[in-house]
Amino acid sequence: MAPGSRAAMVPPLGNGTEKRGPSRRSLLAGASVFGTVGALGAAGCSRVATAAGTDGGDLLDRLKAQGVVRLGIAGEVPFGYIDRNGELTGEAPELAKAVFKRLGVDRVQPVPTEFGSLIPGLNSQQFDVVSAGMYINPERCAQVIFADPDYQMLDAFIVRKGNPKGLHDYKDVVAKKAKFATGTGYAEIQYAVEAGYKESDILIVPDQVAGLNAVEAGRVDAFAGTALTTREVVKKSGRAESTKPFAPLVKGKPHVDGGGFAFRSPETKLRDAFNVELRKLKDSGELFRILQPFGFTKAEMTDMTAKELCRG
Repeated sequence: MAPGSRAAMVPPLGNGTEKRGPSRRSLLAGASVFGTVGALGAAGCSRVATAAGTDGGDLLDRLKAQGVVRLGIAGEVPFGYIDRNGELTGEAPELAKAVFKRLGVDRVQPVPTEFGSLIPGLNSQQFDVVSAGMYINPERCAQVIFADPDYQMLDAFIVRKGNPKGLHDYKDVVAKKAKFATGTGYAEIQYAVEAGYKESDILIVPDQVAGLNAVEAGRVDAFAGTALTTREVVKKSGRAESTKPFAPLVKGKPHVDGGGFAFRSPETKLRDAFNVELRKLKDSGELFRILQPFGFTKAEMTDMTAKELCRG
């Protein structure tokens, strides 16, 4: 979905409904759980796979033997979704295909679920790895282990054309008493609250498409999301635009998020092997070539580590 080669945007999974209050890139992973995978994940959240007596786990060996890896995805463009032709795609699944082939696993199998069910579903062995561009943060690092991030990301707003209220960051939203929305489970909820916005006043919508609709209809003054998703979704809008990307403040300091693959805690052997191949793809420039069709720019490539992000 980069200029000149961008596929049509496919709306993420969602029912189009709106609600207020806290509910994808949330700081509170696994807070909302529904559906078969989610229910099983919640019920089995403490039933983490054992390492079968092998240091670093044996999942990599098992995946090589069976020739297929199950990917947990959350139906979110451009991170991981099923396209209009029924094919698995997105930045994370396409990267997974490249890395796992290098690891001797030729096939990937998608297991769609709601974003909040990804970590519980992973830990209850509903799939082998989370392949959804999940933000890496301390809360999630307490539940799973992460590969190093394959991208970094700033925030941006969807606003009406011309940005009539002059909203450029969360402090502006608070100071100008703007009507504000963001997505279900988004980390942007916490960023707005940290800036002083009352959480119960935030309009929660399913995704960036619903956020665009809310701005265009005048129900809110701004919708907050990642710089990537906001700039992609406004491309065909004649009434809304995306603001310049900015770093939200966390504990008073500018914060840059990074997203990557998650693994069950015992499976350090698989995580480490994944990191080796990911580093090769970064060094060769192949990682950017994989991510670019989904709207990623060189500004979103990163050398941050999971260890840094897990520290917060």
